[in-house]
Amino acid sequence: MTISDLLRTPGSRYPAGRLTQQIAGGASAIQPTNFACGLITLDPDGGQTPWHNQEQEELYFVLDGEVEVCLGEERQTLTQGQAVYIPPTVFHQITNIGRTYARFLYIYGPAGDVAHWRQELDGTLPKAGVEAPPLPQGARPQHIN
Repeated sequence: MTISDLLRTPGSRYPAGRLTQQIAGGASAIQPTNFACGLITLDPDGGQTPWHNQEQEELYFVLDGEVEVCLGEERQTLTQGQAVYIPPTVFHQITNIGRTYARFLYIYGPAGDVAHWRQELDGTLPKAGVEAPPLPQGARPQHIN
């Protein structure tokens, strides 16, 4: 039996104000081929997974907090218990708009690395409205270091 333990998973901090802990895939002990799963904790007042896209389809499931999700040309507020489906290649972003930490699960498939993690760390994320489509009107700005 292979176990992944979030209490013993330090995770990775990203410049846009989030902690990513992998539950399945990546550095996790669990290595499925058809999906990856993890927990994201967004810092209060603007922690973010910035505007990006990927080849995999994905689902975000909000566990705690209030977040703004941008998906293509749409923008919506989600709270605890709500989920959003993200089709492959569609640009998306999630931002904590609350004053406390927000947490959500991500699940994407098939498993494999997603380029936006490395791009964010390297400062090479495509800029919304320049190298990538613009964010929806009224959206929180994309965090770029």
